[in-house]
Amino acid sequence: MNEQFGHDIEDLCVGMSASFAKTITEADIVLFAGVSGDNNAVHTNEEFAATTPFGGRIAHGFLTASVISAAVANRLPGPGTVYLGQQMRFLAPVRPGDTVKATVTVKSVNTEKARAVLETVCRVRDVVVVDGEATVMTTSSARRAKAAQQA
Repeated sequence: MNEQFGHDIEDLCVGMSASFAKTITEADIVLFAGVSGDNNAVHTNEEFAATTPFGGRIAHGFLTASVISAAVANRLPGPGTVYLGQQMRFLAPVRPGDTVKATVTVKSVNTEKARAVLETVCRVRDVVVVDGEATVMTTSSARRAKAAQQA
């Protein structure tokens, strides 16, 4: 792995995995509501949220899922990776103060197209809160070498 480009497609193998963890804070929820425009009271109003099946405030699902993006961007494949798609299921709520640990695992590699499919799972302690699959485009040492030859 190189710090500028992360893991090139040529470095990836099925089964490789990496994780990134983040504690979801009150500030994260307020800022996400502001940035996204999602001011649903289940996220922002404790009195209202207490009347829902969740019994209190929960973090936005996409705020929770953003920890997957951090794992992809910072760990595996790493810098230079571009998301092409993400499928996910939200399985359990995340509450302010919970630490979300996202783990990404390489499921398949297409070296020719510099694409990889990753299993994506977020857990709070031992509970899976989000699972899914991402398709990403990675950097390629072969493509950089070819571009350098043409320059």
